[in-house]
Amino acid sequence: MSTSKNNTSKQLLWVGMAGISMFFAGLTSAVIVRSAEHGWNSIDMPIWFWRSTIAIVLSSILLIIAQNQVKKGNTPTVYIVGALVLGLFFGYCQLMGWKQLTAEGMYFIGEGSNPASSFLYVITFAHLLHVIGGLIALLVTSVKAVQSKYTKENYLGIELTSIYWHFLDLLWVYLFVFLLYSVK
Repeated sequence: MSTSKNNTSKQLLWVGMAGISMFFAGLTSAVIVRSAEHGWNSIDMPIWFWRSTIAIVLSSILLIIAQNQVKKGNTPTVYIVGALVLGLFFGYCQLMGWKQLTAEGMYFIGEGSNPASSFLYVITFAHLLHVIGGLIALLVTSVKAVQSKYTKENYLGIELTSIYWHFLDLLWVYLFVFLLYSVK
């Protein structure tokens, strides 16, 4: 693959991630403004969101290893598939976190909802939608890795998927810490 195509692909990815960052900056700004008003009730962060944080960080570590392995000419398949499995576990943890919230009487809207719980659902759901895009990229990358499509000269798919996944990881860690202290 040509260097100019690699550079264009990376630039487009960075532009997309900048847009996503602005979206979440808007949401977190809204939380800050709204939390100062009447009716903001605190929420304990579900244990499942803690577990999802560990899963997504570990998946990023596996992708770092995968990239290093392919650059050395080794097969990165097990690390990419491992990252995919941990990514799926992240999604499962998010669903279980919402289940825990509803079991505690915290809802998105209606009786039992409050602005804090509503924002918690919106932000975590919006992030999960972006994670689904990352999971699709991880699935495609996993299939190509199984088919031995990546070499130390051609691993752009792994690189782009890794950049996006690391972005989602950092974004989640930011959102998790932000929500941990703002919905209290």
